[in-house]
Amino acid sequence: MIVILKPNLDEQHELYKKTYNYLSQLPGITINRHQEHGAQQVLTEFYLIGDTATLSKEDIESLPGVERVVRISDEYRILGRHSDEHRASSFEYNGVQFGQDSLHVFAGLCAVSTAEHVEQMMKALQENGQVCARMGAYKPRTNPYSFQGHGASCLPMVFELAGKYGIKVVVMEITHDNHINEIQQALKETGNPTGVMLQIGTRNTQNFELLKAVGRQRQFPVLLKRGFGITLEESINAAEYLASEGNTKIIFGLRGMKTNMGDPHRNFVDFAHVPVVKRLTRMPVCIDPSHSVGTRDSDPNGILDIMNVTAQGIIAGANMVLVDFHPEPSKALVDGPQALTLKELPYFLEDVRIARSAYEQRVELTKKFLATA
Repeated sequence: MIVILKPNLDEQHELYKKTYNYLSQLPGITINRHQEHGAQQVLTEFYLIGDTATLSKEDIESLPGVERVVRISDEYRILGRHSDEHRASSFEYNGVQFGQDSLHVFAGLCAVSTAEHVEQMMKALQENGQVCARMGAYKPRTNPYSFQGHGASCLPMVFELAGKYGIKVVVMEITHDNHINEIQQALKETGNPTGVMLQIGTRNTQNFELLKAVGRQRQFPVLLKRGFGITLEESINAAEYLASEGNTKIIFGLRGMKTNMGDPHRNFVDFAHVPVVKRLTRMPVCIDPSHSVGTRDSDPNGILDIMNVTAQGIIAGANMVLVDFHPEPSKALVDGPQALTLKELPYFLEDVRIARSAYEQRVELTKKFLATA
């Protein structure tokens, strides 16, 4: 059961105290507190854990500090849609709105190489009206002898260049909770010129201690990628781990499943699950066409496979695209063969616009049909 307080009641407010004291005396019930920060108000939510079936929804809603009460199922207790469509399904971070109705492209370097490459990428994004980027400092690799990323040493450079070119959010994979502190320190040292979205990669989807650590911090939103060898339900439960620790600013990422059934692509493209995740949860959904396809192969029309699957995901309702670009793919330290070039950036963005327009037209068509059905 979720108890949603009236807006802007903090811990010092008398109605907050009365409500909490009442709930804390319910037998067999423990309370987790979460806050949803909107553009104009803050909502406090109490998650009641235990035998809530016997609790009276009406009695709790009659408390003077309570806005409403939502009964929830066992699955996806925090992130699930349940029966209440009025709960927030979006969040704002560093001036950028993320939700199930928005769309943002995070193009950039899978792994940071040189300052020159980073600046070329940031400059190209600014010239094409983009405010988000991907930049990899920490790179988990299957081969222990492969390049593992420059780590903390490249963070100040990346953040300063992001600020210089108006990039508001940089998505960056982390593999250890120490990386959170390193990112925080680098942002502080450079004067917080940009924002960071932490990425939990597919290999760490079930690294539960990392999930808990990332969930406990509230400063950064999180992109959680689906585990490549586990079910969709198991991956969404990994997101629930994050939320259960307090951080509900989560985007769910689809990046393909590891199976030879996807050949000749690097992974089996799973973008048909975009609307499924949006139906089951309140999370925005990201697609990663680069790691799903893994090549620059194209169809007989010359359209790259990466662009074809991107369009499929966007037409299905994706809210974020994570895609590899590089000024010189032949010199990329990671995944160069799948990276798009800076010359292709405006072409890619226009193709994204066309696909998004098709999605919006499909939504309007369905509304008209349902209105007359």
